[in-house]
Amino acid sequence: MGLLLSLLLYSRSTNNPPFSSSAFHQLAVPTSSRLAVTLNSSSVSPVDSRSHWSSVHRSPHFQLSPCKQEVTRSPAELSSDGVRAEVGVKSGLHIWEVMWSPTHRGSHAVIGVSRKDCPLQTSGYNVLVGGDSQSWGWELTTNQLWHDGRILGPYPRRRRRRCYSDDAGLQPSTAPSTKAAETPLLIPEQVLLVLDADAGTLGYVVEGIYLGVAFKDLPCGVELFSAVSSVRGGASIGLRYLNGTTRDPPALMSLCGLSIHQSLGQQRQDQKDKLPLPPFLQCYLVSNFHMHTHTHNRDTFTNHCTARTYNAFPLI
Repeated sequence: MGLLLSLLLYSRSTNNPPFSSSAFHQLAVPTSSRLAVTLNSSSVSPVDSRSHWSSVHRSPHFQLSPCKQEVTRSPAELSSDGVRAEVGVKSGLHIWEVMWSPTHRGSHAVIGVSRKDCPLQTSGYNVLVGGDSQSWGWELTTNQLWHDGRILGPYPRRRRRRCYSDDAGLQPSTAPSTKAAETPLLIPEQVLLVLDADAGTLGYVVEGIYLGVAFKDLPCGVELFSAVSSVRGGASIGLRYLNGTTRDPPALMSLCGLSIHQSLGQQRQDQKDKLPLPPFLQCYLVSNFHMHTHTHNRDTFTNHCTARTYNAFPLI
């Protein structure tokens, strides 16, 4: 029963992707039921230690906030600087949120994961996360993927549109019709890292849209840390661990809850209490599934960082 429901949910996400006015909408990649349940589940407490930047594994040019959830790079010329999370993972599916304003990135702004041996400072302006064999990173300004000091290609991977050449009659062509297709996308402030340590993959979610696997064949059974690197003075970067799950398939109750959640759609999420369901199930739906919005901003993150307020973060 659980397998059949998983296939149904995957088919639904493939054939009927959620409506979105985002520029990333056409780049959406269907998610597995395991990832869909995790993305739509309530996030953990914002004071979880997995939300902390490391006070040890960071460049001295990165200043750590008292709550450890934000780092700020000091002005420093001809220096590339990185920082890792305090807690790494060896197994399971995990989602982190990184808050990094596009106006505070400059060049060589990278988000990804690393092993413990990834260098965290070097002279000059370089990509650190992805600059060696111990790390994998997405350079946000150019949209390029980096690993082992090499560019692996653009991300997200854009689908080429079929067009027709006037000179060749009705012969189809897959070449981009304009240079706009090659222009890097502006990546917003909020980016989610999706690390499946069991499958050895890393992907990203932007504006509520899963953009697919960016890296595969990551080492299994090895501790991996969310990480960033920057060359811009004054860049402030926030980290929050949102959720995770084991390699086991989602429970049947979770799959059913996700199915109901998706069927209601964005406009009817406040009508869960009107469903003909026992109170226990209604409470489960309200407390475990959330329709994600895009209201999260730097002020909200700061409130969580200083522990003045606590409300469940929207994941995407």
